[in-house]
Amino acid sequence: MKITLVSGTNRPGSNTRKVVSHIARLYADLGQPVDILDLADLPPEIFHPSSYASKPASFSRFSDAVLASDGLHVVTPEYNGSVPGVLKYFIDMLKFPESFEHRPVAFTGLGAGMWGALRPVEQLQAIFGYRNAFVFPERVFMPGVNSLLGDDGTVIDPDVVGRLKSQVQGFLDFVKKLKA
Repeated sequence: MKITLVSGTNRPGSNTRKVVSHIARLYADLGQPVDILDLADLPPEIFHPSSYASKPASFSRFSDAVLASDGLHVVTPEYNGSVPGVLKYFIDMLKFPESFEHRPVAFTGLGAGMWGALRPVEQLQAIFGYRNAFVFPERVFMPGVNSLLGDDGTVIDPDVVGRLKSQVQGFLDFVKKLKA
């Protein structure tokens, strides 16, 4: 089984990337390797207007990873009450409809504020629902994310760690059942 984690921002040194690394370790603890797509690594040429008509070859690593994935786990921060622009652009650049059609997807949101990216996760659920993805209902929100991370970037709040572990295990079960 192939699970792909998407780090939903291109901000250097982001808390999102730290949370993605923590979630990747949780999957590894269950014996499930993951691929990580970090939007900070998107090729700059994908942002040229001509990319709408013809995707650059350098983007194929990203689109192929999504297409080969049995499940996507998207980790998103909240930017101005919404999804980061680069995450929406990434979604728009992927092949339609096959990138998300009947593909299981889970969401983890993090934010500095008190809602922990509730709005962007709900927006992503609408986008992926429109694209006929199978949305895993167990979402994890991380409000006040700066207080939830240790100096090494790991999640230190035991309640949040427990919710993330539950989400990871549940999502694996969800993907396996849908594959069967």
